[in-house]
Amino acid sequence: MLKRLKIKFVFILTVIVLFFPVFASADVQGQQKSFFVESAYDVQSRTKILATLQRISENAYFYIENDWYKNLTEEKKSEVEQNLTNLAKEFDSKIYPTLTSTYGPEWRPGIDNDYHITVLFQQMKEGAAGYFRTQDEYQRVQAPDSNEREMVYLATKDLFSPMAKSYLAHEFTHLITFNQKDRLRGVEEETWLNEMRADYSPTLLGYNKDYQGSNLQQRVKQFIQVPSDSLTEWQEKGADYGVVNLFGHYLVEHYGINVLVDSLHSKKIGIPSINEALEKLSPKQSAPKDFSQVFTDWTIAVFLNNCALGNEYCYKDENLNNLRITPSLIFLPSTQMTSVYLNYATKQWAGHWYRIIGGGGEGVLNLEFEGQESVKFIVPYILCQGASVDYCKIDFLKLDKNQEADISFSDFGKEWTSLTLIPSIQSKIEGFDSVESLYGFSIRASIEFKNEEEKLIEVLKAQIAALKAKIAKVQAEIAAILEKRLASQRLTKNLHFGMRGPEVYLLQEFLKSQGQAIYPEGLVTGFFGNLTKQAVIRFQEKYAKDILFPLGLKKGTGFVGSRTRDEINQILSR
Repeated sequence: MLKRLKIKFVFILTVIVLFFPVFASADVQGQQKSFFVESAYDVQSRTKILATLQRISENAYFYIENDWYKNLTEEKKSEVEQNLTNLAKEFDSKIYPTLTSTYGPEWRPGIDNDYHITVLFQQMKEGAAGYFRTQDEYQRVQAPDSNEREMVYLATKDLFSPMAKSYLAHEFTHLITFNQKDRLRGVEEETWLNEMRADYSPTLLGYNKDYQGSNLQQRVKQFIQVPSDSLTEWQEKGADYGVVNLFGHYLVEHYGINVLVDSLHSKKIGIPSINEALEKLSPKQSAPKDFSQVFTDWTIAVFLNNCALGNEYCYKDENLNNLRITPSLIFLPSTQMTSVYLNYATKQWAGHWYRIIGGGGEGVLNLEFEGQESVKFIVPYILCQGASVDYCKIDFLKLDKNQEADISFSDFGKEWTSLTLIPSIQSKIEGFDSVESLYGFSIRASIEFKNEEEKLIEVLKAQIAALKAKIAKVQAEIAAILEKRLASQRLTKNLHFGMRGPEVYLLQEFLKSQGQAIYPEGLVTGFFGNLTKQAVIRFQEKYAKDILFPLGLKKGTGFVGSRTRDEINQILSR
């Protein structure tokens, strides 16, 4: 994770740093020091913690938070010390030399005039593994909460995990990026590309060769869950890490690590820096591919992943050669004439996959695509025979200036049994520093049959299956919308049996989101009746330690007082 501070190096500051460096004495084993930390990641939302220097290696100081370490058993302390020794050796012998020789060095000797970086292990919230703060690279006159040293932060829980070395490599890459981009070239890398380089580092170091339990396995799961997440929009979600990781692996696998290296050493950032790096790859190549073409190839590759259809349409890494996303299905029933019209929305540089199947016989498939004309769509399509991706044809819709296209496919259901569309917007190439806008597009598909045979039972079965899939998708979308809406609201007053109003609605929506074990009926009416009361009792008893026990109670009351409210609001804010 990357925590930015909006400060730019200026000439006066450079002079001060170059000619009047901070002559700090070296840290010594066992010394205690107070560090500023990010409350957003800290388990207790603290801004400062006390830590002790537990290990000194050739290139790093390893500090561990006191409040965590002192509560360990002697056995656990011994395990931590051994794991820390191994991590320190790994950093000096592999992580540091490999990453600095590939990407270039971090700032040395840095703002603290010390050739060691600092690694601080602190207690972090669930889901947080580490972070890097740019403010630590500035003096406190500019950044009051700066620790004034080259520094990364890791979660204490990972001192017991083999993933610690991957997380350390990731965060150390951010430290290198700051020096190569912010300090040396005076530009700030876009977050998505900064994270892509950092998340490729474990693979560069060979840590993903054993796939089970690896960082790569985790990213594949995150990508498969939300494959249509935008590559360039960064909201620090698991899906963001999944998509940049999988695209980064594809980019390096097909074009080499120098794409990441040269783009890092460029005065350009983001997509323009990658385009510059791609241009340098092969002097013999008269028309090298640009970022747009590489991205399009990748969207096809994660669907087909079949080298036989083209070298650019697959992964070669054995851990990724079975990766394939599951497209959304558009089913055409086998009636004399049928038409389906669907509306969708997408963001810049987000892949989408829609597979049209059905018909039940030989016919002509007519397809119309209509995109929002204010942006540029690229729409490859893939015709396949059968359920596999072994016999397929790849082509592109020819969109007019209004971002519209129409095309027909004869013998659909005979020569070709499925058509997959992969639309994406590729018009914006820089300025990805906020939530991106959504743009609409629509797909209309119709089929005319050459024969009138109808297989009613098969049609009904297929329709039922399609409806079930659609219902599941809608339910998932509703759940996501509900979760997002709940997260932005809070209960502000006590609630009890017999009440009505918007806060009762909110309470019922929250109880419903906790699952059937809490609120099996799931009714959201705005009236606090007996069913709502029983659900509150179940919730209170589930969290009795925080709600009931402090009040001397053992059983739930069904009354939503301050403690119950606080517990609900805390869960909503997660």
